[in-house]
Amino acid sequence: MLKVDNINVYYGAIHAIKGISIEVNEGKIVTLIGANGAGKSTILRTISGLLKPKSGQINFEGKNIAGIPAQDIVRLGISQVPEGRRVFANMTVLENLELGAYIRSDKKGIKEDMEVVFKRFPRLSERLTQLAGTLSGGEQQMLAMGRALMSRPRLLLLDEPSMGLAPLLVKEIFSIIKDINATGTTVLLVEQNANMALSIANNAYVLETGRITLSGDAKELAASEEVRKAYLGG
Repeated sequence: MLKVDNINVYYGAIHAIKGISIEVNEGKIVTLIGANGAGKSTILRTISGLLKPKSGQINFEGKNIAGIPAQDIVRLGISQVPEGRRVFANMTVLENLELGAYIRSDKKGIKEDMEVVFKRFPRLSERLTQLAGTLSGGEQQMLAMGRALMSRPRLLLLDEPSMGLAPLLVKEIFSIIKDINATGTTVLLVEQNANMALSIANNAYVLETGRITLSGDAKELAASEEVRKAYLGG
């Protein structure tokens, strides 16, 4: 489905991503783990069109999307839940969700998907007219995920969904991610909580200072002594 091939990304003179290649097969959950500043979020922003790689290819369903504008990438079937939620604070929950469907014109399908979002995130349906900026952190995360799902993506990019959330809410969010994947959406997950990420992923990549240092089956990586010592507190 998605194949990132030898991409290099710069922030000014800083070489942030150094020849990275990853693969995300359809129907799977793939996770990128690593310390702060390793380049995880930069990879997602490059895939979603917010950053342009200096070199390399990003193939999505056979099409090279490297450098394509972000709004066109959403139309191709990729949607991102950004780090820090980034909900529109001065707009209502409903307005945020409607914005997620801005590329669509199928009113019946939009209504059906809205009902699916409410079933998955019941708290959102209780707060439809509430301003998004007044929601709790967990509710804002649910809103950001619901908004991304309203574009009906085939590939969902999730950037640090557990950040700042209480442990119980983290478990709930990861359970929802598993459910989203089980209903047919492929997931590429960036996450500092390596334990949780590896517990739900099929495959994983470990990033260090812009390079992939380890990759493979998520359960095998979770059991490796190197990963346990560096990321799992083992």
